[in-house]
Amino acid sequence: MVVKQITNIEFNKMVQAAAHNLKQNMDFINSLNVFPVPDGDTGTNMSMSFSSGASYVAKNQGNAVGELAQSLAKGLLMGARGNSGVILSQIFRGFSKSVEDKEVLTVNDVTQAFLNSAKVAYGSVMKPTEGTILTVIKGIAQAAKDCNDDTEDVAVLMDKCYESAELALKSTTELLPVLKQVGVVDSGGQGLVFVIKAFADVLNNRFNINDEPHQPNNHEMNEMIDASHEQGKESVQGKLDPNDIVYGYCTQVMVRIGKGKQVEHDFDYDFFYDYLSKLGDSLLVINDDEIVKVHIHTEFPGKILSWAQKFGDLSNIKVDNMRMQQEDIIEQDDNSSKHDNSPKDVAIIAVTSGDGLGELFKSLGATDLIKGGQTMNPSTEDLLNAINQSNAKSAILLPNNGNIFMAAEEAAKVSDIPTKIVHSKTLAQGMTAIISFNPEQSADENCKVMEEMLDTVKSGEITNAVRDTTINNLSIKKDDFMGIVDGKIEVNGKELIKTATDMVNTMLDEDSEIVTIIYGQQGDLATANQIKEAVQALDEDLEIEIHDGGQPVYPFLISVE
Repeated sequence: MVVKQITNIEFNKMVQAAAHNLKQNMDFINSLNVFPVPDGDTGTNMSMSFSSGASYVAKNQGNAVGELAQSLAKGLLMGARGNSGVILSQIFRGFSKSVEDKEVLTVNDVTQAFLNSAKVAYGSVMKPTEGTILTVIKGIAQAAKDCNDDTEDVAVLMDKCYESAELALKSTTELLPVLKQVGVVDSGGQGLVFVIKAFADVLNNRFNINDEPHQPNNHEMNEMIDASHEQGKESVQGKLDPNDIVYGYCTQVMVRIGKGKQVEHDFDYDFFYDYLSKLGDSLLVINDDEIVKVHIHTEFPGKILSWAQKFGDLSNIKVDNMRMQQEDIIEQDDNSSKHDNSPKDVAIIAVTSGDGLGELFKSLGATDLIKGGQTMNPSTEDLLNAINQSNAKSAILLPNNGNIFMAAEEAAKVSDIPTKIVHSKTLAQGMTAIISFNPEQSADENCKVMEEMLDTVKSGEITNAVRDTTINNLSIKKDDFMGIVDGKIEVNGKELIKTATDMVNTMLDEDSEIVTIIYGQQGDLATANQIKEAVQALDEDLEIEIHDGGQPVYPFLISVE
């Protein structure tokens, strides 16, 4: 059956199928992530970016493909994450501009759309580099152009585009030295191939939502992916030297054009772009009438943000130290080579903030960690990824923060392995719960016992007030130290040691035996020892432990059991 046009119905199916393909295969795409630097997981970024676009399309009730394409472009722009997500948004920005006045799409319409996709994508990158996702979209556009006069069937055209995308993807290994060095294809290009495959499968009536994620065949295993990497022994990123990263901070920001108190300039793309181009590489600047999104690798993230603020107020700010990320990857590779990666019966997954707290949870029996907590709650997808990647038959998740409960429950509902939630509201509760884990029991049995242990510990937090307020009959001034016990502000004061001691005093009862002091990024061992001495004076029989947690926000976490 000849498919002469793509209607709004087919287009919506194509977009939703592509979102599904990226989600299904994001782990495989992540496994290839090596270019240009490890500033995020390409598969995760592309999946989340395209999912945003797909949700915009799903909400649009219009009958014209052009209108749906505009929604896809807008959703991708708003949801774009990382370098790969931003370039993907530009590909479909070019596509949507070409078809914005089309009710349906013919072979010629699709050809012109892909040609414009390639043009806009290349134009959006400061220094276009072959061997990347750009090479793949160029291959797709060329295939459409070559096939344009030979068929009226858009399904045939899309199959030709998919075949060309695969060939272009394979060429990336030879085109980019860093890919050849580690033996992989470009991760962003692989993501785009999955998108085009979904388009072709929908138009040819082949798409099956129950298809398994892509499994590398022998050729891919041998030719494209280093065997040790594919077996999980060493990541391809781990082969890069952190010192080779010229611009160390991956900086991303969204600007609301003309909004805010610091606006000095009307937005002009060239004026905006030219200043940023002198401050780094991997620069991407994309915009519509309302927002500008910036992605750049730089040594001067402060200058980037200051410049952007001259055009509007800022949101979605993200600055990653890529050298530190690379050091972590290398360390993880070293550690993973020393550990048994055989399947576990039960994974214990803990949400923690701070390297020291992570080590504490590991020492207590946590098998997997998720970075997060107060002010940086992990998403449902973050939790789901950790569960599905745990290599276990079942899992127990410790959120360690009440704000994470709902996301944890949603992740558990859709995870590939059975997952139980232990509703730990604090890190102290999580540590107490994990101690009671019995490897001889099932996840269900352990979860019941661990839940019962939560009430046996009192959790205290020391932090500073950010404004004047009156609460719980306490008159609190900005910068006062506050002692928060199980979510309630119990004490406040000007002196840290006294406030911490007063807080602990409210937590003690006749059954109290152990006090644990965990100092964070704004705390230190010397002050922790002073708190220890003051608390010991309250009750000389108390056993007091001190640990370096490295957590943000709270200089000291103090628990009483």
